[in-house]
Amino acid sequence: MEAQAPVSAPVQAAYSYCEAVTGQQARNFAYGIRLLPADKRQAMSALYAFSRRVDDIGDGTLADGAKEVRLEETRALLGRIRDGGVDEDDTDPVAVALADAARRFPIPLGGLDELIDGVLMDVHGESYETWDDLKVYCRCVAGAIGRLSLGVFGTQPGAPGIERAGEYADTLGLALQLTNILRDVREDAGNGRTYLPSDDLAKFGCSTGFNGPVPPPGSDFAGLVHFEVRRARALFAEGYRLLPMLDRRSGACVAAMAGIYRRLLDRIERDPEAVLRGRVSLPGREKAYVAVRGLSGLDTRHVSRQTARRRA
Repeated sequence: MEAQAPVSAPVQAAYSYCEAVTGQQARNFAYGIRLLPADKRQAMSALYAFSRRVDDIGDGTLADGAKEVRLEETRALLGRIRDGGVDEDDTDPVAVALADAARRFPIPLGGLDELIDGVLMDVHGESYETWDDLKVYCRCVAGAIGRLSLGVFGTQPGAPGIERAGEYADTLGLALQLTNILRDVREDAGNGRTYLPSDDLAKFGCSTGFNGPVPPPGSDFAGLVHFEVRRARALFAEGYRLLPMLDRRSGACVAAMAGIYRRLLDRIERDPEAVLRGRVSLPGREKAYVAVRGLSGLDTRHVSRQTARRRA
């Protein structure tokens, strides 16, 4: 990639704002984003800050109608960014930073339209009967983020299977989102949301929902969690094929972010009922270890060896 031109003071200030938002609110993603070189780190922070704004509207306390208006206003702002209608002296730092990032990198901004569509599904109270139904939502709110991020990361020229890079980025997003859904199952239920497919809930006797710190009477809650964990692991295995297609620091970023979620999945698998007692999380020192492991390239080399064995 050609050397990037320096940014102006207003644009630098806008990026600094987005990096502050990312550092304060991206409890897991921030560990990976820090591993990127400055230009990619800034672009990823701009993407995160815009996405955070969309998510905050959906999760906020406004009435549903007001949320819909705010989301469509945000979509209109995205249209201005896409059309080059945001100048560096605009008063919205997130718009300024994202507009600059989109000029510097081939970011498919339509992915942010998909994110807005997904959050509107939340506002409308959508539920999901099958995994195929849930995948539509997950692709909007997470798979699209994977594809947007790939626009910043880029791929290594000549990498085997490079034509499937976008598909792998999308699948990795699905893996992260399914892990989120498992982690937040009680919190979401408290907010009137159920994401796990109703077919799966019925199969394991959990159709009555999750309203307390213990599983529904007569249910096989552990069986449900283990079933979804296996599904998430399969998605991770497929999505990890992206790693050898990225440069070292982009691969480290992805490995760190995905590695943190895989460790969350390990904890959930060991103690399924923990998700009913509170939010399962990793201590900061463990997240930092995963980030260092990603920077060392251990995960990328492991995936490369597995890919080579499959081709042999």
